[in-house]
Amino acid sequence: MTDGAMERSRPRDRILETARDMFHKHGIKAVGVDAITEAAGTNKMTLYRHFESKDELIIECLRATASKAGAMWDAFEAEFPGDKLAQLHAWVRKASDMLSADSRGCDMANAAVELTEADHPARSVIKELKGAQRDRLVALCRDAGIGQAELLADTLSLLFEGARVSVQAMGTEGPSAQFKRMAEGVIASFRGSPAA
Repeated sequence: MTDGAMERSRPRDRILETARDMFHKHGIKAVGVDAITEAAGTNKMTLYRHFESKDELIIECLRATASKAGAMWDAFEAEFPGDKLAQLHAWVRKASDMLSADSRGCDMANAAVELTEADHPARSVIKELKGAQRDRLVALCRDAGIGQAELLADTLSLLFEGARVSVQAMGTEGPSAQFKRMAEGVIASFRGSPAA
């Protein structure tokens, strides 16, 4: 978001976008509300008028991230209407592009690592949102005619999550550089296997 666009946006949107960006770049625990309000060009009173607490702001940031991912799925459907296998391959390409474009990984997974308290309110939201993403990938695999859809979706998910961690540890030239090739190979092996 440009400075001019940020100045014209509503305070709630500005705070949310600023917090998402700062949490992504620096981590949730490293960023306080003072830093968020300063970067958003607002104040703590305005932040707390829109979000009851930093925890609520974290949850809204995670929901915004999930919404952005939802738009990605919609784009696959628009680009390849009715062709679920093409949509699955589009997911692989997008995931591969994400690995090379951003070394910070998944905001939800990073939040789960940082927020270690079992009763933290964001943990149930992370579980819900990650579960919805898994369900969508399972449905896509099933609709693409792959017999062991759940196993394939879980395999691809774990491969992608592992690649995201690898990027953080070893950069884009490490094992994550092979993600697309590995994911396509996994899909091909499942398409050749009998249904469970």
